[in-house]
Amino acid sequence: MEDPREAARLADKVDDAGAWVERYFAESLQTASTMLCVGCGSGLFLDTIARRYPSLDVTGVDLGPDRVDAARQRIADLSNARAVVGNALALPFERSAFDVVLCRLMLEYIAEPQQAIAQMTRVARPGGRVILQDLDGQLVWHYPPDPVLEEAIDAVLEALAATGFDPYVGRKLFWHARAAGLQDITVRVDSYHLYAGTIDDRGADLWRRKLAIAHPRLEGALGVGAARSTADRFIEYLQRPDTLSYSTMFTINGVVGPHHSSP
Repeated sequence: MEDPREAARLADKVDDAGAWVERYFAESLQTASTMLCVGCGSGLFLDTIARRYPSLDVTGVDLGPDRVDAARQRIADLSNARAVVGNALALPFERSAFDVVLCRLMLEYIAEPQQAIAQMTRVARPGGRVILQDLDGQLVWHYPPDPVLEEAIDAVLEALAATGFDPYVGRKLFWHARAAGLQDITVRVDSYHLYAGTIDDRGADLWRRKLAIAHPRLEGALGVGAARSTADRFIEYLQRPDTLSYSTMFTINGVVGPHHSSP
């Protein structure tokens, strides 16, 4: 989402960014000299990685100038980190510029993920790594069904599809990675959010913030009154003791093969 509040909300979903880096990215970063974070948002992981690996030269790129400004403020005291404005579909870097290219929770929001991954592969050096981390089932998996809520969610997803939003991009990343020429691909699947029974206060706050950020899109899909009542109904659903809502997260890690003559 273009709203800069979404980057802050996603950062707040991470309890410990250092532990996240250790769990998912450390093995690839330990021997790297240069790293690119595509869709760096407000810079939480850019900052965390740069501080954790002071000998690593870290660059972040994001389409939103406001998010890049926030990232620059976060890393202002670091000499090994920078953030620039740029489009993931035409990354402003030379071929083979980075040992590791990381993209986290961005591909679900763009209509051309294959083009973006091809760009990440282009700017990674042969033998380097591209790491893709994104969600599957964002907003869509709940039980038991609430017919009124499900109808509204379907209408919202149909409207969001026109913007490039894909709630099932996670399951597609392995195919996209292979199509981009990545080799020796590993796939990891984890639970991202899981609310069984009444949602906790922190989870409810994160969802309220997400729905507030998405409110203009909800209005466009449902109308003014229906947008508010649907948001309220969704929070009430999560607060019920008998409901389950979840999504999964895919982490794809692939090795970059030899570059050819294509741009």
